[in-house]
Parts: sequence; structure tokens; C-alpha cells
Amino acid sequence: MSAPSPVLELDQLSISYADTTLGRRRVVHELSLSIGPGEVVALVGESGSGKSTTAQAVIGLLPEGGRIDAGRIRLNGTDISGWSQKRLETIRGAKISLIPQDPTSSLNPVKTIGAQVEEVLKLHGTLDRAARKQRVVDLLDRVGIPQPELRAKQYPHELSGGMKQRVLIATAIALQPQLIIADEATSALDVTVQRRILDLIDDLRSEFGTAVLFVTHDLGVAADRADKVVVLRSGRIQEEGPTREVLSNPESEYTRQLLADAPSSAPDSFRAAPAGPAEDVIRVQDLVQEFTLSRKQPPFRAVDGVGFTVRRGTTHAIVGESGSGKTTTARILSGFQKPRSGSVVIDGTDVSALTGEELRLFRKKVQLVYQNPFTSLDPRQTIRRIIEEPLLNFGPVAKAAREARVRELVALVSLPENLLQRHPRELSGGQRQRVAIARALVLDPQVIVLDEAVSALDVTVQAQILSLLDELQRELGLSYVFITHDLAVVRQIADTVSVMSSGRHVESGKVADVFGRPQHEYTKELIAAIPGKRKALP
Repeated sequence: MSAPSPVLELDQLSISYADTTLGRRRVVHELSLSIGPGEVVALVGESGSGKSTTAQAVIGLLPEGGRIDAGRIRLNGTDISGWSQKRLETIRGAKISLIPQDPTSSLNPVKTIGAQVEEVLKLHGTLDRAARKQRVVDLLDRVGIPQPELRAKQYPHELSGGMKQRVLIATAIALQPQLIIADEATSALDVTVQRRILDLIDDLRSEFGTAVLFVTHDLGVAADRADKVVVLRSGRIQEEGPTREVLSNPESEYTRQLLADAPSSAPDSFRAAPAGPAEDVIRVQDLVQEFTLSRKQPPFRAVDGVGFTVRRGTTHAIVGESGSGKTTTARILSGFQKPRSGSVVIDGTDVSALTGEELRLFRKKVQLVYQNPFTSLDPRQTIRRIIEEPLLNFGPVAKAAREARVRELVALVSLPENLLQRHPRELSGGQRQRVAIARALVLDPQVIVLDEAVSALDVTVQAQILSLLDELQRELGLSYVFITHDLAVVRQIADTVSVMSSGRHVESGKVADVFGRPQHEYTKELIAAIPGKRKALP
């Protein structure tokens, strides 16, 4: 019996971008792959490997300056590589759908959820208005959004990140397309939400024979969900084949390095806890934070009686789903919010009691590194100015001393000095995060709070940043509070962990104890959702 015809075929595809110095810069080189009905192919590789460019070319959404130089893109045997945008619009949503990475920037903030899902039905369907409205509710229910009638009337800012991503999936599946492209579609989601969304895509694949192209830097997701893996580096295929074969017995050195850099999901892959007594640098007791949503509703309790301690020179992780209170706790620790009640004592100082100048000066002790290095740095400033700015904000420091300190920090985070005159847009994601870390260190803090600081990075860059943080901790005696949804990273970076659910602290202790012998059902659910266990990730 012959194999079914491919849904998607890329034949010797080459893509370039306009470059002010080179004229054209080739970013994808003679790439060929195929995806059959109901098949999942994972496209993996580090930033700049050409993964997203390939996905954008398939759906005809290359950024300005992007161009297909050679090769073919065949959808069900028809070459669509030379189609105009107007012609491509006839198949977007109907034949090919895209689930993008960032649901916040992909949804229109001034349109209701229902109106945005309905748009694709208007463009390609024949349903009347009442039927479209009902179809929208059915789709939202299909992707697991509770109270779909209510949610259809709400705006994106009223939904969690996981629910917004489900809205994008509802839009993508509205017309039962033959191909879904998931471009890092779950990389920013908690492990439990990620698993539910990946399960949903699996259901669609089984039910409708939908082909799936996964663009991902998460080898655990690829191991669990893909039938085939294609490894890209600098726009060229390094290795391809069945998932189990590629990930268990990689032939290329680059694939072996990616696997080595990936945080391990093995049960014994824990960081060694420091030995000997040490004082607590952070003591959090009975922390409560509430927010008023409207005059008609009681206050929403985002943090409810949380408590933990952090030993000096160690890393404490806080994990949990979106809405668990992780980031609110981090902002209270950093002095950016005052709790309703409870205490936060850092290096002997009760942060919750500080006001005015005392609070401003306290922030020299505690620095915050944000998740997204693309938005946390001022695009108008040079790298030199970004790193030195805290020195200008906290008292007079002579220009020569500032310059020396900036150069010292750049060397400390392993960045070349020739980047100092550049702007953030001229740096890679990993370089930008190193700049953010240098800026956080410039005032000699004792505590650094890292809010999802590596979740947006590919595994190779992530491994470099985690190694850098470990080196800095050992060299400078830093204490870290690490907010993350990536439990595999927690195994690698943290000594102790607190698990939060719905604002409450449900379990804590040494990472090896909590992960190895979880007591709470919610902790067990989180650990069970860690990707990379189903198939072949070493």
C-alpha cells in the first residue's frame, strides 16, 4: 500500500533578507522536508537557525526584506511559493493555520475574543451571523476555555496567557486546516497548560488528520510529540529522521551539543545543595496581597499566606501555573509592591516597612531581571548607557569610575567591549540577557530576583546563561530567587523550591526532596507534565 501524498513539501528552499552591508543575506540554504497527513515534524535549533523564517515562508508571512530565492513550497502538490499575498489569503486559515508564540501581541486589544475568532469564519465561511456566533462558542469550548459564552465577550487583557493561547488555537482550527504551524506556541506557558494545549493539538491530528509543523527550541516537547525531527543550524539541515533515532543516537556534533545543553528531565539530575550552616538572607512570613477588580466584587487574593526562607549564597525557585502568585511575590520581594499583610525581611531589613528614600536605597540590595530581554532594555540607549544608568540613579559617581565599572561588568558577563556602542536591536537574545544581568549587578546587590529570565531563550543560550549565573553566584556570593515555569531548569539551577497554587504555598523544601518525593497532588501534577519523558530525550 502506497504512502499518502505529503500535505507539505519543501524542496530545496532558500531564503534571504535584505542587508545594508551585504545586499542580500542568505538565512535558509536548500532546505527540503515533507509532512504527511496526521504527521508531526519538529523543526529544532538555536536562535538564528532559520526555524521561524522557514515557518513564515510556508504561510507567506516573511518579514519586510525577506525573499524566497529558490526552491518550492508545495501544499497538497501545488506550488504556492510564488503566490501573491491576495492569493495566499484564500488558504490562510482554511488550508494552513499559524499558532504564533506570543498570544499577547497576536490578539487585538480593542476587539473581543469572540470577534477575533469570528473573523476567520467571516473570511472563508458561508455561515450567517447567528451560526458564526454559535460556532465561536463551540470552538472556545473545544479548546477547553471555561464559560465560553462569557469569554467570547471579554477582551484579551481579561484572560490568562494560557487562555489567550487557546484562543489562538481556536482560531487556527476553526476551518479544520490541513496544516498547522506551531511557532514556539507553548514556550512561554506553564508545564501543565503546555501539556493540555499539546494534548489538544494531538487530538486534532488524530481526529482530522491534521499535519503539524512544530517550530521549537524545547527538545522535551519534540521528544514527546514529534514523529520526525529536523535539526537546523545557520539555515542548513544538520540531521533529520525519526524522533527516537535522532535524539537517542545523534550523528551530528551540533545535535549532540543541543542535547547536552537541554535541561535534563532525568529524576537524578539535581543540583548539589550546598553543605554546612548558613544564615538566611531572605525570610518571608504570612505574605498576603490583594487586588481590587471592581467595586462590586470582593478583593482578589493573589498571594495568600506565603512563607519561605532563602539561605545566603543559594538559589530558591518559585514554581506554579499562571495566576499562582509567583510574579506578585517577586515584585513584593523587589520592593515594587507593598503587601497587604505579612513580612519580607531581606538581610535584616523589613522591606514592607520601607518608604520614600529608604525604599529607593534598599533597591541597591535587590535587583530584578525580567523575562524578555527584547523589551526590558531601552531601545534608544547604547549598551554602555544601559549598564551605567543605575550608577547615575544612586548618587554621584565620577565618569572614569563609571566607565571602569561598566567595563568590569561587561567582562564579568563575557561580552566583548565592542558591543558597548551598540543598541539592543543589534544584539542577539542571549547577549541582551547578559546585558540585563550586567545592569542588575552594577550596584553590587546581594539578592537577584530572576522572573522567567531564561524561558524565552533557546537551549544553547539558556545553558550559557544558567552557567553564567552559577559562576557569578560562586564568585560574588549572590543569592537568587528564580521564578520559572520550567521545572527541568529548576532541577539544574535551584537548591530549594516553593510550589505555589492559586496564591497559596502548597509545598517547599530541597529540590531533590520535593521533586523526588512530592507530597501534594498539585506538585505531582506539575512534575508529571515536564516534557521529555514520553519518547527519547536522554
